[in-house]
Amino acid sequence: MQTVKLLITYEGTHYFGWQKQTETKKTIQGLIEEALEKLCHQKISLIGSGRTDAGTHAKGQVAHFRIDELNPRLNLLMALNANLPHDISVKKAWLMPNDFHAKGSVIKKTYRYQIHNCKTPPALNNQYLTWVARPLDIIKLNELTKTLIGLHDFKAFQNTGTDVAHTNREIYEAQWQNIENTSNIEFLVTGNGFLKQMVRNLVGTAIDLYFEGYGPEKMLEILNSKDRTKAGKTASAKGLFLEEVIYPENLDRKGQEL
Repeated sequence: MQTVKLLITYEGTHYFGWQKQTETKKTIQGLIEEALEKLCHQKISLIGSGRTDAGTHAKGQVAHFRIDELNPRLNLLMALNANLPHDISVKKAWLMPNDFHAKGSVIKKTYRYQIHNCKTPPALNNQYLTWVARPLDIIKLNELTKTLIGLHDFKAFQNTGTDVAHTNREIYEAQWQNIENTSNIEFLVTGNGFLKQMVRNLVGTAIDLYFEGYGPEKMLEILNSKDRTKAGKTASAKGLFLEEVIYPENLDRKGQEL
């Protein structure tokens, strides 16, 4: 048995998210599995580092599958991309030790959320940006979200729909910044894991609190409430990117690039 790790990018606009659903709904996982089964001539179960919602994008999604034995004459990367639509791309592939697991071996993930902060909506790259017309101050936004850093129970920012053992997560970085020479700003957040729509709920809540004139003490109050109804709205999926998934260095070093 061999374990293959894939690094995947995709534009999620035309898909019902990562997770395979019914045959009538196109998903990233479903299309890659179909391509792999065609190339490998066996049933494939592709496991991602986590789900992304409909309309969400990925620069660095990671997934793995297990196979009896790869055909040594198969150029997996080239063949796989030839059988995928233009908005899904497998950037790299590795043979990994069999104890590697795309979800279970993760130590950190980074998400990026992009906002077009301008009086007029974005005509270009609209599918990658959420439009906020009223001016935002990143200094005040950073004050709001700095209370999120550390180990907390993020139940107040979890949408229903996924069973988890607990809602405790550790956030290592939560930073707003301007994107140079544009009207865009972005929110970068890194943690050991994220709950369902947690990043979108953090963004939506931060923007709501900013316009309502609240400070970081209100964000902390919401966090400590563990009550989703106390938090703000869920920000649009289209501004969200899964930026990077990080694994232990000693495990990564054991991979053999294909």
